[in-house]
Amino acid sequence: MSAYVVQLLGGLSYATTLFLMAAGLTLIFGVTRIVNFAHGSFFMLGALVAAHWVTDWYPAWGESAPLYLLAMVMGAVCAGLAGAVAEFFLLRRMAGAPELYQLVATFGLSLAMHDAMQWGFGPDEVFAPRFPGLMGSVQIGDEFFPVYQLAMIALGPLVLAGLHLLLGKSRFGQRLRAATQDRTMLAALGVNPRPLMLGAVVLGCTLAGLGGALQLPREPAHLQMDMNVIVETFVVVVTGGLGSIGGAFVAALLIGLVHAFGTALFPQATLVIVFLTMAVVLVFRPQGLAGRALASLEPGGAAGEAAQKFHGLGPMRWRQGALALGFVLLCALAWWGGPYWQTLAGDALILMIFGISLQAMMALGGLVSFGHAAFFALGAYGAALSHSLWGASLPLALATGCGAALGVASVFGAAVIRSSGVYLAMLSLALAQVVWAGATQWVGLTGGDNGLIGLALVGDEGRPLFYALLVALALGAVLALRVLGRSVMGAALQAGRDAPLRAAASGLPVGWLKYRIFVESAVLAGLAGGLFAAHKGSVFPSVAAVSTSVDALLVVLLGGVHQLWGAVAGSAVLSYASAELGREVTYWRGLLGLFIMLIMVASPSGLQGLLSRWGRRPAQGALKGHADAES
Repeated sequence: MSAYVVQLLGGLSYATTLFLMAAGLTLIFGVTRIVNFAHGSFFMLGALVAAHWVTDWYPAWGESAPLYLLAMVMGAVCAGLAGAVAEFFLLRRMAGAPELYQLVATFGLSLAMHDAMQWGFGPDEVFAPRFPGLMGSVQIGDEFFPVYQLAMIALGPLVLAGLHLLLGKSRFGQRLRAATQDRTMLAALGVNPRPLMLGAVVLGCTLAGLGGALQLPREPAHLQMDMNVIVETFVVVVTGGLGSIGGAFVAALLIGLVHAFGTALFPQATLVIVFLTMAVVLVFRPQGLAGRALASLEPGGAAGEAAQKFHGLGPMRWRQGALALGFVLLCALAWWGGPYWQTLAGDALILMIFGISLQAMMALGGLVSFGHAAFFALGAYGAALSHSLWGASLPLALATGCGAALGVASVFGAAVIRSSGVYLAMLSLALAQVVWAGATQWVGLTGGDNGLIGLALVGDEGRPLFYALLVALALGAVLALRVLGRSVMGAALQAGRDAPLRAAASGLPVGWLKYRIFVESAVLAGLAGGLFAAHKGSVFPSVAAVSTSVDALLVVLLGGVHQLWGAVAGSAVLSYASAELGREVTYWRGLLGLFIMLIMVASPSGLQGLLSRWGRRPAQGALKGHADAES
């Protein structure tokens, strides 16, 4: 019994950290409607500042409880100031953008902040001393529990009470709550919403920084803290309901306890259990425990993306043929460039197919996925295992990978038609994390972190034919997307995307159409995963990681979601930039993050949309000059 009590207390202590993060993220979303993927970076910044303060800069502070606490507060303040800078330069410019654009832009911010902190603080872990006065432990039966974690348990309700008083009793809090309900009406009453947005972001980032600083007596500060905590924070926020601090508190308790008892009872399946908990909640209550449907978050309509025209579906076949010919010539030029360019082009082609699989469901169906890597990984592992266990050839291995993606998508797709927006994105993220956890922990089948290596699906003599197959499949994927967009099903999908209630009232099977495009996209992603396994000759759990899903999103958004050739442009830019910057620049991820933020702010329609606008300006100028001359 004492062991269960200790696990219970450990779960409650961990829930405090999750709640500090989730409360800050909820505040930011409530006012700005921005889902901040970089929230974990502010958590890490608070931890690193406080850790260096009590170890390197002022070691004497680590021996005094008040000074140690002040160092933690300084870390939180630094995170809040960094949040103010991020709000001014990025977040306020992303207000009103679709959630997925916000996620990708703030992911770019997390890349930039990660490299900035690596440059400023160094790559090493920082071990801070234990908190003075709270170094001991209390005995519970035969077990011992740290006193510091007992203090952490008491902190959670205190923060909840403080936020309740701030939001319910102060003028700032009342205006903040009014801004979450109707910013337009608040502005009409003479209240400037920008200071409220700034205050919400600063307060949210300060809470995140405080959560990071409070971790120091328990674990060292390091440069992986951001990604380690942000995923479970999203789980808490989405499970509790977007915009609900009370729901975030309940969800933090639930996830904290599930994590603690899962670690004790099922140590190899803890992450799976955590994400399954969120998935179960979202299946039965798509808006979370205490949240509202996204359609009701903004007055007068859904908080989703406005109707968009898919470019590249017109009847100009000569233009599409010229683009296809130019694409084939570039691929041939890459092959003639030697082994380096052959490998880089192969990576880009596979990433392009993967991106098109996501683009189809996003652009036509309006379905947002932040875990599309799940199907990419299923295709990769399906192809690899069929080859290593049964000696399957390349066609059979690819078919097996597609079949694995089809089987999981057919079951998971039933939940897709019940969710939308950020909830769907997080539900798909949960699936990807479950696949990643299974690939990591099912060592007997997948090899765990050692992966599956030595695959001989493509020999050296078959490389030219395989490269030609990649070019043909990539070009075929673009053609299939064009045919689908011009078809009756494509028109019905776009109708269900832009006006689902009208489409359903007109007799269109909106749910079935979403289900179908989701499953078809998953199968194409599985094909890309199988091709990846054949191309690389090995498969590791990283194929199901968050970064792989983000790669697909970057490909689509950099090129343009509603541009037929958007994934082609996005995959070429991302593959080349990653390879060349990785070779020449130490902090290339930070530069990539700055580039992503610039594109999301300057041209949400992607690089092709930006080029199209630039191309129209001379023509518009010429027409204007002609009209002036006539007048």
